[in-house]
Amino acid sequence: MSLVEVPFVDPRVQELVAEVQAHYVVIYGTPDESPVDPREFAAPMGRFVLGVEDDQDGEPVAMGGWRWRPDLDARFGGDRVAEVKRMFVPARVRGRGYAREVLAFLERTAYADGVERLILETGLMQPDAIGLYESQGYERVEPFGHYAESDLVRCFGKDLRRG
Repeated sequence: MSLVEVPFVDPRVQELVAEVQAHYVVIYGTPDESPVDPREFAAPMGRFVLGVEDDQDGEPVAMGGWRWRPDLDARFGGDRVAEVKRMFVPARVRGRGYAREVLAFLERTAYADGVERLILETGLMQPDAIGLYESQGYERVEPFGHYAESDLVRCFGKDLRRG
């Protein structure tokens, strides 16, 4: 898999967004309704990456992005905070390490752009995602964001200064 920085509005990204939204409908009964502005993922205030297969087809097989969240700096210790959004690997290609590669890319680029802490929302119905984040050093943080009041939300954070 190769990682390519693309705008959030890239048609291949939007195909994967539609796929993950359909997945959320299956596991939660509704799509993710968190507000997302595509401009938030444009450097230097964010980045979005698409993972594509290293073959002739270049099939999109992973995605993820981060966006600055200065509104949450004080809430999370005064750090320069950014949020991971739209991390997704389709079920047909899971288990190949793609999510780890995307997450590592997001951490590297966020840190290089001055982010000190990454935070994210996921949910109880996504145990693989929770396992991924915990295995990469993310720790539970207080709920934030669109689903902060939901019993199903799980929020995590990682201090990038600690590696």
